[in-house]
Amino acid sequence: MARKISMLAPDWWDYTTLEDDILNDAAKLTAEDMASLGREGFKVVFYDTLEDFYLAEALEYIVAWKQATADNPTGICGPIGPTEQLPLVARLVNELNLDLKNAHFWGMDEWYLDGREVPVSHPLSFAKADMELCFNRIDDKLRMPESNIHFPRADASEYIKSWDGARCVVMQGGQGDIKHWAFNDPVNRQGDYKDKPPTPQEYGRLTTRVVDLHPVTVMQNARTSGGGVVTGVPTRAITVGPVQTWQAEKVSIWQAGTHDNPFGMRLTTLMIGRKIADSSVPMSLLAGHPNVQFNFYRPAIGKCEAEMH
Repeated sequence: MARKISMLAPDWWDYTTLEDDILNDAAKLTAEDMASLGREGFKVVFYDTLEDFYLAEALEYIVAWKQATADNPTGICGPIGPTEQLPLVARLVNELNLDLKNAHFWGMDEWYLDGREVPVSHPLSFAKADMELCFNRIDDKLRMPESNIHFPRADASEYIKSWDGARCVVMQGGQGDIKHWAFNDPVNRQGDYKDKPPTPQEYGRLTTRVVDLHPVTVMQNARTSGGGVVTGVPTRAITVGPVQTWQAEKVSIWQAGTHDNPFGMRLTTLMIGRKIADSSVPMSLLAGHPNVQFNFYRPAIGKCEAEMH
């Protein structure tokens, strides 16, 4: 049976091309239903306050970095979106007097413009945000060497190689409206993928690379970071790939309700919990990772009911 055409962008794959029964089942889930979808390899956690939510996210950095030794360097891969945890990370490092000389950090992604990664002078630069919100706030005596901070670039070879030099304890992420992690968006409907999206196995072989962004992702970033100026948001980016994601011992996704909506949070929880992997919903491919945790701010779960206001 032919797959549906997207309601959002007809030339792309996305979650609106799924069968209606999956979409309808997701919309019916309660918070308790979502929790019950946890299984071996997939944990669902709720937090009742934003303070607890972002502190728990920040503590994942500390737990990863505390394991680092000269013989066993360890690190974390982290997102821009959310960002509220980043100043907390710096404060915790300083208060705990945590020496980061053997610790590592991988940025998840960066914008791509004019044939290269955007410079840190660009107002939307993710590297700029990481440095200003976290690393520049850490005491000089505790700060990790610059060589241990890895940001993806247009030539991703050095970034890819860095994943073999240290153990990634956890990869954090958020979930966008298009159900991606990092900028692992659904692909265009063209060529081999005109009538069907890549299989999970095909998508899983993708490494860090330059990608074209789904129009929904461009619009979302304009809303969350660009004051709504869609024309100011690049349409391409560099993103950490599934290959590196599977090198991380744990994938931890943080959903406070500011990037995706009640339906989206339910849909990916359902698909991962039931092991329904479809690359039109890239986040669902984490159903194949052995250690995934979804973290929710409980009040953001909301409901999937029509409500005029």
